[in-house]
Amino acid sequence: MKARLPQGYGSGGQQNLQQLARQAQKMQNDMEAATEELNAKEYTASAGGGMVSVTVSGELEIKKLDINPEVVDPEDIEMLSDLITAAVNEAIRTANTDKEETMGKISGGMNLGGFGGLF
Repeated sequence: MKARLPQGYGSGGQQNLQQLARQAQKMQNDMEAATEELNAKEYTASAGGGMVSVTVSGELEIKKLDINPEVVDPEDIEMLSDLITAAVNEAIRTANTDKEETMGKISGGMNLGGFGGLF
């Protein structure tokens, strides 16, 4: 009895493999371009009704911190610290959500395993 290869294997297999390699290369190029674009973006969030505003880059670095003078109370530095922390965390969440959505669109929702560290 002869072994039969599943459909798509055999003479067309090499062609399919080359096409898959081209698609993977395109996806990698698209992801690298998207990563550069996302890293250049800025995300702003505020806390305390706008009393503290923070802008972070797509690389999650703080670019700007605005504090309304009305919120500065030498007797309550803890509240100011909490507002800054809340604004920074919200800006970082926004940046991460944008990255996840953008990369998900490129990858078609595929789990890319080890590639996750690139973003």
